[in-house]
Amino acid sequence: MSDEFEEVVDAELVDDGHLPAPRPDETVTHGRWTPDSRVVVDQHTILIPGQDLPTETDQPTYTERDLYVSESTAKRLAEKSKPKNTDKNYRSQRGMFQRWCAEHGRVHRPCTTATFVEYVAHLIDTGRSPNAISVAMSAIRTWMPDDKKPGTQEARGMLNEYKKEWGRRVGVKKAPAITDDMLRAMVATCDPVHPIGVRDRAVLLLGRGALNRRIELADLTIGNVTVESDGIALWFAASKTDQEAKGEETFIPAWDDEDIDPVHATRAWLGVLHRLDVHNGAFFRALTREGRLQNRVRATDRGDHLTGDAINSWVRGRARQAGLPGWEKITAHGLRRGGARAISDSGGDPTKQGRWKPGSAVVKREYLDRAQNRGENPWLKLARPTSPEEEK
Repeated sequence: MSDEFEEVVDAELVDDGHLPAPRPDETVTHGRWTPDSRVVVDQHTILIPGQDLPTETDQPTYTERDLYVSESTAKRLAEKSKPKNTDKNYRSQRGMFQRWCAEHGRVHRPCTTATFVEYVAHLIDTGRSPNAISVAMSAIRTWMPDDKKPGTQEARGMLNEYKKEWGRRVGVKKAPAITDDMLRAMVATCDPVHPIGVRDRAVLLLGRGALNRRIELADLTIGNVTVESDGIALWFAASKTDQEAKGEETFIPAWDDEDIDPVHATRAWLGVLHRLDVHNGAFFRALTREGRLQNRVRATDRGDHLTGDAINSWVRGRARQAGLPGWEKITAHGLRRGGARAISDSGGDPTKQGRWKPGSAVVKREYLDRAQNRGENPWLKLARPTSPEEEK
């Protein structure tokens, strides 16, 4: 062999663009090896041609000042996402989960998927309702760090099977819809002179007209209510389907029948508030039996605003006074259900009036499809035969 082939050089064959990985104390700058700290990239890193790879030396050095928030900000964070009643329920659910984990020698936070699944099975075994279990699952998962949340596929599968069993055993319980006849009977119990009667009448007619959730009625302020010649405009600063608080107006038209006219009822209640020297703040107020403002200092953390339970109590109380069958099952939600059903039965769509999300599956299933199915029922022609005059 000639001398030119006698020298052997250690080398590594590489393809263009696939250089060997740098040593821990090296990095790549414009394709060249340079001593530096570790490269810091992940699947979200985007670089433009000619830009250096980011390294640890490029990262800022954080101090405690960059990590802590003030007490006022911490308070806002605690209140930001869920209504207080939801937050209270979540705290309760998390407390029960934590105690269960302690009893069974399991880590509660962050929990494993196996622990999560086992707890859901435990709730099923104790006979909790599917809705209650679903709330518990949500409370637990949202409590976990974002990158350590337990999987839900197995737990959801168990819950879905349990729902079928629950439906066969218990059935679906819904608040009875308050029909037009029921509403008139309830309004008739409201004393048109006494402040409590005036208030309750306004609650019934506005709740029915705007298809309100009970908390929406409780959250109304005097500034949210505008009386116009042809109806009432209610401004809802936030709602269940408006968590970003963009706000939305709902209009309730006036009725020729003064007994159930929301305009007449609202003006009467505003007159009561004026006599009580209330000109701003909560629209619906708690009153004493004598019709004076109730002291709310120690009542709740909502101040002058009522709770949804208080609205429920007033509506159920009127149903009881009206002697309605099953009055004990009636809730404020019956105003929303009854109004939505009446609109659907007349050929309308209650979605926007009730501030449901566009294309709501609930509205379609509970109201629109129901009205269509009943209107097209093949027995109608036999049950209500058309007279010769109507055929003409």
